[in-house]
Amino acid sequence: MGQRITATGESGLGDTTLDPGCIFCLILSGKIPATVVRETGRTFAFRDIAPQAPTHVLIIPKTHAYPNAAELAAGDPELAAELLREAGAAAAAEGLAENGYRIVFNTGDHAGQTVYHVHLHLLGGDPLGRFGTPAEQ
Repeated sequence: MGQRITATGESGLGDTTLDPGCIFCLILSGKIPATVVRETGRTFAFRDIAPQAPTHVLIIPKTHAYPNAAELAAGDPELAAELLREAGAAAAAEGLAENGYRIVFNTGDHAGQTVYHVHLHLLGGDPLGRFGTPAEQ
């Protein structure tokens, strides 16, 4: 089992097992800086460094236990629901709720997942284009 650390680098919180090779775990441990949007006991939201919309926030659990949304839903449906609640709260705090926003979980290589620490993307701020078009080859 991995080292237990919180997003502030303190020891002792439950379900915060992190992988020292994961970029999101390094952000949680404070070893890589991030612009924090929101934080709860089990979730952490921060701005994407390569935004795909005017507002692009990543929301992650404070555990590396689940690589994707399907495994999170099967293993801890309460935490999955908490990520979605936090997305709604972050959208409201960012002023996106009135005009709309998009929530995306990428699962697997073909979906474009590059970090295998489950996370959702909260996107908004401008009208978003059509979703699901094939990537250019």
